[in-house]
Amino acid sequence: MNLHECLATNNACYKAGQRIAVKGIMVHSTGANNPNLRRYVQPDDGLLGVNPNGNSYNTKYPGGSAVCVHAFIGKLKDGSIATYQTLPWDYRGWHAGGAANNTHISFEICEDGLNDADYFGKVYQEAVDLCVYLCKKFGLTEKNIICHSEGYRLGIATNHADVMHWFPKHGKSMDTFRADVKAALNGAVEPVKPVQPSTPSTTDGKIDTVREVQLWLNRNYSGGLTLDGLYGSRTKAALTKALQHGLGVAADGIYGPNTNAAVRRNNLRNGSTGELVKVLQGFLVCHGHKTAYVDGIFGAGTLAALKSFQRAYGLTADGIAGCNTFTALCR
Repeated sequence: MNLHECLATNNACYKAGQRIAVKGIMVHSTGANNPNLRRYVQPDDGLLGVNPNGNSYNTKYPGGSAVCVHAFIGKLKDGSIATYQTLPWDYRGWHAGGAANNTHISFEICEDGLNDADYFGKVYQEAVDLCVYLCKKFGLTEKNIICHSEGYRLGIATNHADVMHWFPKHGKSMDTFRADVKAALNGAVEPVKPVQPSTPSTTDGKIDTVREVQLWLNRNYSGGLTLDGLYGSRTKAALTKALQHGLGVAADGIYGPNTNAAVRRNNLRNGSTGELVKVLQGFLVCHGHKTAYVDGIFGAGTLAALKSFQRAYGLTADGIAGCNTFTALCR
């Protein structure tokens, strides 16, 4: 599996930030002859390519519709196949038009002309590997996987044909798909291991320089930063905006009273997880206190880096990222 992260932070679904208890996975396909990930996923991270039409899912309402899925599978600009995560896995997506939005992780497979067996085989395997990964992550089995058309028959999704208008053309069905996932979960088939991109990954990525934090901000928060490796005013503002996005307050890049009040309600400490932890880790790296990973998991490395920062700034080194700590980080 070639998994990357490029969150659709401008999409209204992402901004809503509603969480779900994950109970299943819904497989979709895009319904358009365009296998290129750049059509749906932006900004360009150097691997995707640029979408010159500005009609990706990283807009408030793509095509004027309230839609967003958790991931896309398709082609990178070099023609290789990858998966791009566009929502946190436990966010409520807007993909099914029914109750499945409240329970299911969703992903879209980018369609081509539907007749290319080589392309189909590659994206099919990528989809199997993604489902194996998600099943392991959320304690699911192959029985918890359905496609959109099956969701319609179950009364939890709108009337769409995907993916059963495509899979049978290549001798596959959702039953064979679930069987392949089951085989991989049972160890009969070894899932494809993630391919390391030439630029730093944002999924559990080792990010220990300012330049890598800038790249992460560009990928996930449309930071628009020059990758100069310097922690200047623009990088600080981009990190502050990322913090504000996570807190659900106006993202103006200025750490003011509203942001401070929101931080007071969301102190971070050892054991915390999520997007706010990633932002904290990014700030620490930029201040020269490396956490080893910007992965959204507040563990021993983040705790040590935070205490080191607090000591350096004359704060109580309690390992808790609260108002005083974030005020210092955002100076």
